[in-house]
Amino acid sequence: MKRIADALERLSPSPPPRPDLTSNPAYFWDGASIRAIANFKPIALDMLTGIDDQKDRLLENTMRLADGFAAHDVLLWGARGMGKSAMAKSAVGELMSSGKDIALVETAADHLESLPMLFALLGKDSRAYILFIDDIGFDEDSKAPRLLRSLLEGGAAQRPNNVRLYVTSNRRHILPRQMSEQDDPVNPRDALDDKLALSDRFGLRLGFHAASQDDYLAMITRYAAVHALDFEESDALLWAKQRGSRSGRVAWQYIVELAGRAGKSLD
Repeated sequence: MKRIADALERLSPSPPPRPDLTSNPAYFWDGASIRAIANFKPIALDMLTGIDDQKDRLLENTMRLADGFAAHDVLLWGARGMGKSAMAKSAVGELMSSGKDIALVETAADHLESLPMLFALLGKDSRAYILFIDDIGFDEDSKAPRLLRSLLEGGAAQRPNNVRLYVTSNRRHILPRQMSEQDDPVNPRDALDDKLALSDRFGLRLGFHAASQDDYLAMITRYAAVHALDFEESDALLWAKQRGSRSGRVAWQYIVELAGRAGKSLD
């Protein structure tokens, strides 16, 4: 009888204990379970340069959620390397450091179908959560855009009041235009409107554009000052020219290069 009982236990094990969602600043949802992210250390919000308006608006929205007030789901869209992902994480870190009870939960677009289960889990707590989906994109035959629309607004399994979605995308409307135009050759405008309606579900949409030369140099100046590094303006501009773009990411890569040349490490 004991052997039979052990066999049945292996076939139908006890459910795992409910994860502790109160003691960690960030978690990762893999579509079935949630685990803490080790060493969550987002960049300080004031280090992000040239995007002050976006910072202020995102921080205000995030603070509303942390205080239990009405807050928007947010789409951060635009140029690569301009701080969209960093800002989403830094806003949470900024509020946590000031004593707000808020945490970040990161997941991938591949796990959209499992989000109702995650919402049920997070909705049991009073803590505020930012559900972060980075660099979202969809295949042409994907049903995920409609699912995301349903989760954001009007579906049976909407996110609870203590959870808001922060999504980053390189495109303002998330979906490539050609996906829409191919859906309905008879009424292409209707198909286009249907696809573009996804971005309309986000109450706050923040655009990030390629950095000007002044913004790029300001980013480097800020980083260099913090890390006690010297640089020549002409050298910094040559670095950007060789990479074909000016952005926060390129600026940081230049700082890494400067530190390496100087025989320093970066914290």
